[in-house]
Amino acid sequence: MLRHSPQFSVYRIALTLFFIMLSLLYIFPIFCLLLGSLKPSSELLRVGLNLDIDPKVMSLDNYTFLFNGGSIYFKWFFNSLVLGLFTTMLTLFFSSMIGYGLAVYDFKGRSIIFVLVLIIMMVPLEVMMLPLFKLTVGLHLIDSYTGVILPFIVSPVAVFFFRQYALGLPRDLLDSARMDGCTEFGIFFRIMAPLMKPAFGAMIILQSLNSWNNFLWPLIVLRSKEMFTLPIGLSSLLSPYGNNYDMLISGSVFAILPVIIIFLFFQKYFISGLTVGGVKG
Repeated sequence: MLRHSPQFSVYRIALTLFFIMLSLLYIFPIFCLLLGSLKPSSELLRVGLNLDIDPKVMSLDNYTFLFNGGSIYFKWFFNSLVLGLFTTMLTLFFSSMIGYGLAVYDFKGRSIIFVLVLIIMMVPLEVMMLPLFKLTVGLHLIDSYTGVILPFIVSPVAVFFFRQYALGLPRDLLDSARMDGCTEFGIFFRIMAPLMKPAFGAMIILQSLNSWNNFLWPLIVLRSKEMFTLPIGLSSLLSPYGNNYDMLISGSVFAILPVIIIFLFFQKYFISGLTVGGVKG
């Protein structure tokens, strides 16, 4: 059989080596960042980020400074956590219902709405930035978390993904639930939503990562330094008047942790959610 052929074994070994090299390529910047966080800012200014391991200059002073003198950093960290939590929850709530409705219900204009979703997916955020900003100003939401969250509580990518996944849900459950007197909202939240766990798991990772790394729109909306998110706060440490590498590098290491934790919690749904959601319909 092909499974035991020498050609198949060589192919698997080559494929494994390729992915190992690819993984090392992605881990390399993180490893350089971790080593840089253990070096003083003077050393970083002199040689930059590198793989040199010199015990004479390496210490935990940057992390000591971060915890003792970096109170504003943890304020930015908390702001990003709050915005990421609310943005992800609202996006999943509204996008899942819209995608489910486009997949399950037959109504006039359904195809037009789906085409509009696809069109919005192809429009870059920079094109919509000016009208979104004017709308935010008109609603008096500048320098508020509501102004950061509101324009993105419905994601066209998430709507498309949930719609594709919902196309594969068993329709017999719908008819059975309706015969038992269950409402349409009850069908979605009590029956269909639990069946869509892989889709929710995949979207939690993607949407939370997108919210955590969001830089441009919060930069436009937020004005107060105390309300900055972590990406904006870290970028403000670099200026023509001085560069606070002590907090920047060690703070960047801490900024990676929430993303890693979220992925570890939902990784079992990630591949299955993307695979099934990508082939339905």
